[in-house]
Amino acid sequence: MQLDPEAHSVTAIVLAGDRTKADSLINHTKVGSKAMIDLDGTPMVRRVLNSLRASKVVRGIRLAGPEATEVATDAQLQGWIDAGEIGWSEPGVSPSTSAYNAMQELDADDAVLLTTADHPLLTPEIVDAFGRQSMVDDVDVTVGLAPYALIAETYPGIRKTVLHFSDGDFCGCNLFAFITPEGRRAAKFWRRIEQERKKPLVVIGLLGWWAVIRYRLGLLSLEEALAKLSKRLGLRIRAVILPYANAAIDVDSIADLMLVKGALEKAAAEDA
Repeated sequence: MQLDPEAHSVTAIVLAGDRTKADSLINHTKVGSKAMIDLDGTPMVRRVLNSLRASKVVRGIRLAGPEATEVATDAQLQGWIDAGEIGWSEPGVSPSTSAYNAMQELDADDAVLLTTADHPLLTPEIVDAFGRQSMVDDVDVTVGLAPYALIAETYPGIRKTVLHFSDGDFCGCNLFAFITPEGRRAAKFWRRIEQERKKPLVVIGLLGWWAVIRYRLGLLSLEEALAKLSKRLGLRIRAVILPYANAAIDVDSIADLMLVKGALEKAAAEDA
């Protein structure tokens, strides 16, 4: 099913739960949930929601987490939820469970854009570029990727999980789109691999040992990997390559937090 990006829109789901409360970022910032880490007076999750609210392709927003007690610490966020502007539910036991549960609350035909609360450099421009390209392609699922060379040029010395393919090196962007009802089946597959998300070889191994060998030799292309995954899942899966370094910046560590704070300070100085 190919959708007209000028006539169709998506419902965004934001995952805002915590994998564990024993998180170094939670301990470092003294907050009750990573999503509520303050960045220049704005909780991290609200920065993500602001970009989704300003996007031209997002029709509605559902927030999976954080816990109600954490939501209540931010009057603006609580107000959006109380007014029905943003749907909210308690987080599941894992990100994939939260995503699956949130999707069950939507109409089966709704196209879904999935992202995370630890994506504070996300912009409406990035959201629109990803959403529009996802709807142009005749696919069930899309995944956002950014070229590693672009990220390394913008943020020298950054540490990222890099996928090395014969046609380029890429990093994930915590942006996924489930365009068709069939595409939501990919969430079940995600539940199988989410604990291995930082180990490319383990994930590639699900495509077969020949794929692992070709990957190790630098012979496996991104297109070939996605074709194999599509065949394995019985879905049409494509990558959306985004020309934005910030699309791949999430906050997984204290170093990431410092990097994001620096990027926000630089942007504020340029706007002044």
